[in-house]
Amino acid sequence: MNRTDLDATPDQRANAKFRVLGVNVDAVQIPEVIARMESWIAERGASHFIAVTGMHGVTEAQRDPGFKRILNGADLAVPDGMPLVWLARRRGIQLERRVYGPELMTDFCGQTVAKSYRHFLYGGDPVVAGHLATVLQERFPGILIAGVYSPPFRPLTEAEETEITNRLNHNSIDVLWVALGCPRQERWMHVHRDKLRVPVMVGVGAAFDFIAGAKKQAPRWMRECGLEWLFRLLQEPRRLWRRYLVYGSEFAFRVILEQLGLHRPD
Repeated sequence: MNRTDLDATPDQRANAKFRVLGVNVDAVQIPEVIARMESWIAERGASHFIAVTGMHGVTEAQRDPGFKRILNGADLAVPDGMPLVWLARRRGIQLERRVYGPELMTDFCGQTVAKSYRHFLYGGDPVVAGHLATVLQERFPGILIAGVYSPPFRPLTEAEETEITNRLNHNSIDVLWVALGCPRQERWMHVHRDKLRVPVMVGVGAAFDFIAGAKKQAPRWMRECGLEWLFRLLQEPRRLWRRYLVYGSEFAFRVILEQLGLHRPD
């Protein structure tokens, strides 16, 4: 990217991408993502989905070419992870910060509450998701929560699938927040993009837990300097050791090979 690209306006930068291990990542920041979401809501056209991805998602894509196609087919794949921000900077794209899923969700809710957008919370633990709706209503008075649904940890039956699809389509939803975890939430949004009349779907992973207070967030300084993984690993070692120790090491190894020209992802 040349100096002209670095001096581009936010609207121009919103069209810029950089590639990490064969995955296209949009060089955007939270204000640009919010602007894009609002433009899709105003259009009320086809459904769009946003993959909030980081090291985990990119590494998962190396193991599953189908998942890589899903990430590359997202309307936006935003850099939720400092390693992606650092890689963008190495390529001359001056991203200031990551697009942190919980922050994107709360910023959007806070900045647009007066516009009466209708939000739906899909995923997460049933108790947490229900509490999140209350937290959002208390934090952003006037916000419209159109519904909450926590699917079981198994494939939905045909009847269940029809029921939830109809429910989503008949609630005039503007933004569908999806918290199923990576890669499940990206697969779900990809499959349902053509089935739902919802302008925007956003996969926000653990955001429900963090915003609802069910899990502790890393201190801001740790999130901003790329140490959130260590905080989360210490909080949930049995659940997250594979993601951060195995996937993290694999991601770093593959990126080094790519930087040296010894690895060329399809």
